[in-house]
Amino acid sequence: MAGIDEYREQRIKKMEQLKEKGMNPYPYKFDISHTSSDIFENQEKLIQDKTEVSIAGRIMLMRRQGKTTFIKIKDRKGLIQLYITINLLGDEYENVKLLDIGDIIGVKGEVFVTHRGETTVAVKKMEVLAKSLLPLPEKYHGIQDVELKYRKRYLDLIMNDDTRHTFLLRRDIIKFIRDYLDQRDFMEVETPVLQPRYGGAFAKPFLTHHNALDMDLYLRISDELYLKRLIVGGLERVYEIARDFRNEGIDKTHNPEFTMIEIYQAYADYYDMMDLVQNLIQEMAKKILGKTKIEYSGHEIELNGSWERIDYYEAIKKFANIDVRKMDDDELKKFCDEHEIDIEGKIGRGKIIDEIFSEMVEKNIINPTFVINQPKEISPLAKIHRDDETKVERFELLILGTEYANAFSELNDPIDQRKRFEYQMELRKEGEMEVQEIDEDYLEAMEYGMPPTGGIGIGIDRLVMLLTNRETIKDVILFPLLKAR
Repeated sequence: MAGIDEYREQRIKKMEQLKEKGMNPYPYKFDISHTSSDIFENQEKLIQDKTEVSIAGRIMLMRRQGKTTFIKIKDRKGLIQLYITINLLGDEYENVKLLDIGDIIGVKGEVFVTHRGETTVAVKKMEVLAKSLLPLPEKYHGIQDVELKYRKRYLDLIMNDDTRHTFLLRRDIIKFIRDYLDQRDFMEVETPVLQPRYGGAFAKPFLTHHNALDMDLYLRISDELYLKRLIVGGLERVYEIARDFRNEGIDKTHNPEFTMIEIYQAYADYYDMMDLVQNLIQEMAKKILGKTKIEYSGHEIELNGSWERIDYYEAIKKFANIDVRKMDDDELKKFCDEHEIDIEGKIGRGKIIDEIFSEMVEKNIINPTFVINQPKEISPLAKIHRDDETKVERFELLILGTEYANAFSELNDPIDQRKRFEYQMELRKEGEMEVQEIDEDYLEAMEYGMPPTGGIGIGIDRLVMLLTNRETIKDVILFPLLKAR
């Protein structure tokens, strides 16, 4: 069997032969009149009117039969068959011998239906648009090497229609979100990716340096504090679909670079945010999938109806069978030790309790559920609960043990906010590195007055995973971060 270098040499020779014939195997342009789907949808009229169509795509299949060749090309809309014969091309038919699977060609011709009922273009003119020097990995079976799919996404997109469909759905999901919010008078904005001070989440940032200003900057871990500055400024309803960056590990739901939408609405609270995210996802499923009952990770999930709401502490009591509010710190640590819950580096009572929640509660929540009223210690940007000052008005949306959204009644008391930031700095002194730093400019903005506000962050990548039944985030990010070879 010929190796890849031999195949490449053979194709280079064909490329040189095309040049010798006075043909440019890499021309500048080709005018397209129709896509494959245009031809299928309008074939009766195209055939009746004997319309000449112009179409281009990559050769995926080629079958030669003497002086006739059948080729299937793929464009962005799908596959279509070409009928190439010496009777129509004349002397130029010899150029067909210089074609290989993977080449990109443009053709002009008329549409007809074969005796087998296949819509086909009878080619009157053919042009090589890009000579492929490397063979495609397979014909129709796609790429079996998962690592290759992620490292060479372009090959994955060529070979696997399922992959292409996933990213088309991703586009539709993001477009739906934009349309949904725009129709409700939200304003899309852009905030800095490079920030002098990071905040808005518990995460380690990526550090960089700006040479001209000689200052360190961080890639944002969240756009929350900037968006809330805009609420102070009177924009009242804002959102941003943002690329965020967190210097963290990689697993099936985490990539260091990911997409989040954050939404803020003045004069609203976390109950309004629950209604917003529930309606948004339900309407999205109806519009994009045509249904609200979906299959995901071997489970059937019903997105319709009112989603369950469960108190954070009650959820721990239900699934871990303990009342953490009645346990002192030593008892909590002993419980973690007995159940092999890793709390190394977790400073503060709230972080320990949250590890218990992560390990013993999350996996038990299957259907869409709002876990509400988290501890104050782990929610420095959320407003104190109106009925219990040890809790905050916050929720996390969990489905199948995975967090899809995080929301608050936003803290708008600048004095309380400063105290919360200072508490975070105390935790840092004790060794906790994932804390909210003091942002003096944000505090100053708050002192001018921020209205009551509801805010929510939704993980776009995870949402796409849910609606496309993908079990790893790498399948919904075109170029996920991978370890260097």
